[in-house]
Amino acid sequence: MSTGERPVIIKRIKKGGHAGHHGGAWKVAYADFVTAMMAFFLLMWLINTTSPEQKRGIADYFAPASVSETTSGSGGILSGTALGDDGAKGSGSAQIIQAQAPESKTPNDGKSPEAGKSDSDASLDSAREALQKQEEAAFASAAQSLRQALQDMPELAELSKNIIVDETPEGLRIQLVDQEGRSMFNEGQVQPNDRAKLLLRAVSKVVNQLPNRISVYGHTSTSSNGRKADGDWQLSASRADASRKILQGAGVDPDRIYQVSGKANSEPLYPDDPTLPGNRRIAIVLLREAPVLPPDHGL
Repeated sequence: MSTGERPVIIKRIKKGGHAGHHGGAWKVAYADFVTAMMAFFLLMWLINTTSPEQKRGIADYFAPASVSETTSGSGGILSGTALGDDGAKGSGSAQIIQAQAPESKTPNDGKSPEAGKSDSDASLDSAREALQKQEEAAFASAAQSLRQALQDMPELAELSKNIIVDETPEGLRIQLVDQEGRSMFNEGQVQPNDRAKLLLRAVSKVVNQLPNRISVYGHTSTSSNGRKADGDWQLSASRADASRKILQGAGVDPDRIYQVSGKANSEPLYPDDPTLPGNRRIAIVLLREAPVLPPDHGL
């Protein structure tokens, strides 16, 4: 180095250790996040697997319905419990908890009939209720469709008074009744006349909308002198069977026919006057379907 040149000084500045200290903070936050998510999904799994009774038990455990007075020394939450009358080995606060707990009733004590129901009975009741609501909606839709068909077709409009649609415990009942001067069958004849065939074909379109089984009943009226003829049983049964054939010819599946029978004049539509023409009728019933019972039901 020559005497006239100044020396070159190189400064090396070391950075502080802050980067090493803060560089791992995100790992802690991420670990907390993963732990929280795992706890959340574990909670969701527990909620999904526990029964309603278990949920109520857990809720009652963490949120008791009421708190009674204790023999605490200072009355505070964490102030302890004084000894009871049972002596030094008394149960203390355990007695308070037991006193607050509701009494459990056995299913056979006669006080709560619902307590003795098993899970299968509850499921069966729910199935019945759901099926009943579904059938009610289907029946209402079918009845409305039939009324609409009678209004839309001019040839059926004048026959609307010959049809009565109602619901019975047996199911949806569609009745083709005689009116004064407009009967469904000629006197003493088995085969339906033209207007009855027209109505039966209209009914078949509504019947085909539902899968329910079908019962067909024939009814006659009492004669004007009040006598009940023995031949009415055969006549009403034959008319019901003739109506069944027309329904099948209009597209109703034969496997859906559950019953065809004649009831003569045993069930008049107008009991006050069994001689009225309206007692002569054909009743087509869409039967209510019972829910399928489990194999071990009733054991």
